[in-house]
Amino acid sequence: MSIQCCSDRPTRQGNLSSFYPHSLVSLPSEKLAGRTRTSMADNMVPGESEVVFVDFWANLFGMRVLIALRELGMSFEYIEEDLSIRKKSDLVLRMNPVYRMVPILIHRGHPICNSINILEYIDEVWGHRHAEAGGTQLLPADPLERASARFWADFVDHKVFNTEMRLFKSKGDDEKEAAKGELIRQLRQLEGALGDKNFFSGDEFGFLDIVVIPLSSMFRAYEQQGTFDLEVECPKLMRWEKRCKERESVRSTLPDEEEVYRMHKKWYGIE
Repeated sequence: MSIQCCSDRPTRQGNLSSFYPHSLVSLPSEKLAGRTRTSMADNMVPGESEVVFVDFWANLFGMRVLIALRELGMSFEYIEEDLSIRKKSDLVLRMNPVYRMVPILIHRGHPICNSINILEYIDEVWGHRHAEAGGTQLLPADPLERASARFWADFVDHKVFNTEMRLFKSKGDDEKEAAKGELIRQLRQLEGALGDKNFFSGDEFGFLDIVVIPLSSMFRAYEQQGTFDLEVECPKLMRWEKRCKERESVRSTLPDEEEVYRMHKKWYGIE
């Protein structure tokens, strides 16, 4: 486990064990996506910092939380949960005894688990302060738009990620082609929800953008594994990706795509 203190300025889950099998995980270089690996004792006491975030560097679900914290300019303590070790840390076992997985946000000693729950909690607790300072809250103000954002977030977690697994686990050309076709269809559905807008909620980067953008860490892996070109299949979605990556909160969070792809190939036994 490693720890890092962060202070960022505003820049204007299904079962994760199926995505991150511990025995095949290895950590990348000493510094990746703004997360520095340093040593610390496993007996760190949560609550010493008001906001503590526990995650693994390649966890797409956890990237959402980091982006949200950085968008709102939150000061927080980051703890890396080393998933190359089969045994979970005492901190994770104490803070999430039900699922025993990351990401976990700890606020004043109290854990909040599941990335979507965490995003909504962050918005409810701190989003209004960001809005009062001239920014926007993560979730749309309109109830219908909030419901739509939650619908598409559920779509990503329960449809797209499952199809991703099928693509990587597929055996034989027919199975791979079927998974590839389904993944492209689902990404086009997301592109349809985006439409001609700059971001999913309009001109402002928000909740659904934060939910979806970590997927882009796998876009190159999708292309290489499925042998297709997302610029051709989903051009609007790719332009949206570029706009999101202009934001410091996104740019400082997303890891190197080749590192992520190499890790997924290990997880799925491709090489």
